[in-house]
Amino acid sequence: MTHSPRLPLIAGLPMAVAAGLAIPVQGRINGALGARLNDGIAAAVVSFTTGLVVMIVVSLVLPRGRRGLAQILPALRERRFPPVYAMAGGIGAFFVFAQSFTVGLLGVALFTVATVTGQTLSGLLVDRLGIGPAGKKSVTGIRVLGTVLTIAAVAWAVSPRFGGAGDGGADPGRLLLPVILPVLAGFLMSFQQAMNGTATVHYGTPIAATLVNFVSGATVLWLAWLIKVAVAGPGNGLPPEWWYYLGGPMGCAFIGLGALLVRSLGVLVTGLGMIAGQLLGSLGLDLAFPAPGTVVALPTVLGTILTLGAIVLATLPWPRGALKRQPGR
Repeated sequence: MTHSPRLPLIAGLPMAVAAGLAIPVQGRINGALGARLNDGIAAAVVSFTTGLVVMIVVSLVLPRGRRGLAQILPALRERRFPPVYAMAGGIGAFFVFAQSFTVGLLGVALFTVATVTGQTLSGLLVDRLGIGPAGKKSVTGIRVLGTVLTIAAVAWAVSPRFGGAGDGGADPGRLLLPVILPVLAGFLMSFQQAMNGTATVHYGTPIAATLVNFVSGATVLWLAWLIKVAVAGPGNGLPPEWWYYLGGPMGCAFIGLGALLVRSLGVLVTGLGMIAGQLLGSLGLDLAFPAPGTVVALPTVLGTILTLGAIVLATLPWPRGALKRQPGR
């Protein structure tokens, strides 16, 4: 097993933010592809298959990738970690499917708040259980407060989406069922990051963990798509525009960085950093390339700033007793 040095917070957190920037762009691409194909599962298949091709090339070309490739089967055969961790890609497949199926209905902003809510809650749980390679992390009052403020701030940032129909907003009742999918996808993401981080420690590189993710995720999605085709027939043909196929490579960067960072930062802090990137990316995307009906109002900007403050609150190394419930009180 190869041990790499742990990254300090000041270096790891900006990397997590940078990884999060790709998520709303990937969501916009996969959502547009799902609408173009009239098939959310097919869009997820395309995204994961292109990502798998990229990871195969990287694993074969880079010396570190080849070393990691040689460690995959021995690590699984010797059960250096629970074998189910190799199926973490199934969670990624579900996340991409949720993107492809719901971004067209919800928009990038509402999809973001739904995934953030699930991810921040599960980040606390996963750290408390010690599933990731960073081990157990206590649930302090500061971390809980930062998590609650993050959810509230993200909700405020996307609140213009819940205006009346005449203002370009969405009806909350109509969106309730579609919102459940990204909430669940976000909740499972923390588990995926913890599993990938643990696998990365034993493979010796996040390249191998990312490759295994795409293998398992692509397998799940291809099976789901073949069943869908047998029942309902195929959707539209693949579009010729090259940018529809960038979602998979972006997923490679997101999954690989997440697997690398959770060992140093823990699942919650890694997730919060990526959430900051998601919000900044969503805001920048809606300003630079607004989708039809996009609203960029003052609460969106202020909510994004408050989210960054909440993440700083949750990640700074506060004194151990800060807001922590004392025994007998």
